[in-house]
Amino acid sequence: MVHIVNIHEAKTQLSKLIEEVERGEEVTIARAGVPCVKLVAVDPPKREFGFLKGMYPPIPDEVMFAPIPEEDLDEWEASLGIPVRLLP
Repeated sequence: MVHIVNIHEAKTQLSKLIEEVERGEEVTIARAGVPCVKLVAVDPPKREFGFLKGMYPPIPDEVMFAPIPEEDLDEWEASLGIPVRLLP
């Protein structure tokens, strides 16, 4: 079923109209009773995981899991104003 609304109603009820379109209903906006715009749902963007694979060399475990130097922790705490060290 096509739901036709005028521009004023579309402005005041936009959220409701978007929900209708997302449910698969057709919504047309009219100016002075003449249809001029159709609201259409878009397909959600596809997420492509792993698209950076091979672009950067892998980080060795001894670098990735190395302890953070105390000087760096001091700088982080000073810049953030909160402690960043885990409790022992």
